[in-house]
Amino acid sequence: MERPCAWKKYTPEQLIELEKVCSGYKEFISANKTERLCVRTGAALAEQAGYVELGQAVAAGKTLKPGDKVYAVNHGKTLMLMQIGKRPLQEGFNILGAHVDSPRLDLKQNPAFEAGDMAYLDTHYYGGVKAYHWVASPLALVGVVAKKDGSVIDINIGDGADDPVFTISDLLIHLSGELMSKPAKDVVDAELLDVIVGGRPVMIDEADKDSEADEKDPVKQLFLNLLSERYGIDEEDFLSAEIEVVPAGPARDMGLDRSMILGYGQDDRVCSYPSLLAQIEVEAPERTSICLLVDKEEIGSVGASGMTSRFFENTVAEVMALAGEESSLALRRALANSRMLSSDVSAGFDPSYASKFETKNAAYMGRGLCFNKYTGSRGKSGSNDADAEYMALVRDIMDEAGVNFQTCELGRVNVGGGGTIAFIMAKYGMNVIDSGVPVLSMHALWEVANKADIYEAYRGYKAFLERA
Repeated sequence: MERPCAWKKYTPEQLIELEKVCSGYKEFISANKTERLCVRTGAALAEQAGYVELGQAVAAGKTLKPGDKVYAVNHGKTLMLMQIGKRPLQEGFNILGAHVDSPRLDLKQNPAFEAGDMAYLDTHYYGGVKAYHWVASPLALVGVVAKKDGSVIDINIGDGADDPVFTISDLLIHLSGELMSKPAKDVVDAELLDVIVGGRPVMIDEADKDSEADEKDPVKQLFLNLLSERYGIDEEDFLSAEIEVVPAGPARDMGLDRSMILGYGQDDRVCSYPSLLAQIEVEAPERTSICLLVDKEEIGSVGASGMTSRFFENTVAEVMALAGEESSLALRRALANSRMLSSDVSAGFDPSYASKFETKNAAYMGRGLCFNKYTGSRGKSGSNDADAEYMALVRDIMDEAGVNFQTCELGRVNVGGGGTIAFIMAKYGMNVIDSGVPVLSMHALWEVANKADIYEAYRGYKAFLERA
């Protein structure tokens, strides 16, 4: 059952719509390289589309009715949009769930040091990364600093057109004989992923010398002085900072035919953006529609902003109360009767590494939205494994809407595997299946997605919200 290339089927009108969707997507991932920025932008787009912040609705005692739209933000890192449908909430929701965190390097709480007349920032990697990917590449610092007075300062150095960038040094090939004989995982020690941020000392006037630190670490001190001038922060403020080291530069069209997009963080923003767009554009759904963008998936969906927190359940309870369906039993019924697409990327088939894939069940670039009946590893460990009846419903929805889709697995049996948020949501008893965009070079600094697959994800997600 080989699926055809989606590009062969498009009308001129669809090609125009495809480029519009993908242009918006490129802008989104270029401007939003952290989960906080994704959530902030998503909330702004929701408000423009008529969504009301849930806390305001609760405070006003608003009664929610079909067609009403609300959103909620959790710790600045998780976003949930909800449009009330025509049918009672107890009959369940149609849910799109994706994650907005991506593999990266995080600054440690005491990151700044000086060595060899250069200033550095020490990092701790986040999620599954290959350490050797991160050397000798232009990097940016993006995040927030929370000060003791309660203010929160946005940090972004390296992504502006005139900004300086940063890097992590690599050992020159002439001295790498010993390293080149090591396994790839050992070539670059994770503790050596230190970002070079300066190479010029502060000029110290003997009469104005303030401290021994100025004299001892003059390059580090100049870096800290420049940070203070630009953002009004000092070294102590790193203790309450969340600053991420990410690749510098925007997403770009890839290929002479401009059929693909090369960009950072496409796992999983390539599913988050179409989910958000579909949720915003759907109108008057039969069943209440939800778009859920969460944090911490790359490290197990833990923490207050991860999928294992109670944020989703608590938010649904608040909405049901405003809609006049408040009870513990009603909440449980609504969750159990829900249907969800766990919108997460799949491994795009790569001919250069064909032996790692089983070709009949691989996700091919340009053939449309992927459905993974199960993920996990080895004997489906950690998987949700959607049932046949739900898979049949999803097939019917996609075929009726003319969506190009394919089914796939994440590589050959016992080669590897991966997990999503699907099994967490399935604990409520709802039907869940993984569905997303195939990606090349997943978890590398620059990942590749095909525009046709992004477009089909948008079309498929919208069809699901309207018809499931």
